[in-house]
Amino acid sequence: MDLTRGTGKEKNDRAKKMMLWFGIVSLLMGFAGWTSAYIVSSSREDWISDLLLPNSFFISTAIIVSSSFTYIMAKKAIKLGQSKMGTNWLLVTLGLGIAFVVFQFKGFSEMIATGYYFTGPTSNIKLSYVFLIAMVHIVHVAAGIISLLVVLYNQIKGKYSPQEYLGVDLGATFWHFLDLLWVYLLAFMYFVE
Repeated sequence: MDLTRGTGKEKNDRAKKMMLWFGIVSLLMGFAGWTSAYIVSSSREDWISDLLLPNSFFISTAIIVSSSFTYIMAKKAIKLGQSKMGTNWLLVTLGLGIAFVVFQFKGFSEMIATGYYFTGPTSNIKLSYVFLIAMVHIVHVAAGIISLLVVLYNQIKGKYSPQEYLGVDLGATFWHFLDLLWVYLLAFMYFVE
């Protein structure tokens, strides 16, 4: 495939997709570093092996997985020219994204209520990693919500159509990445003791 061929718009669209994938790979490398440090640190004597993750983390996982499906439905509706339906699905996705963040903070509250803190005398290196990994992911979900708000704004303004929906496609790709990343992180923190 010759990346130098095509119209200016086609080249611009390919460049935007490439930038998104470079960003995703960069994020993967960062989280790979933190999960690697988590594994290395698990050999420490003060490592807690019986930490139960809060139930809210599992609820938030179901929420973010659901939000990926609603984003898929939004994209499908837009591709079929069902603008109002696409807008509605994007609004549902936004609501689920916000609910995900709320349940993540509820999970932090559950951990603190049981005496587990990010730092301090009742903290532990494992707890610090759990808080850090979840918080950094929330920051990226906040970026995903901002991206979703831009997509929603553009959708309401009529920018997308069955022929032109690159913004929806890019936003959905980033959102699905955040979804899969959280599922991986939760499974990682649950199974790696």
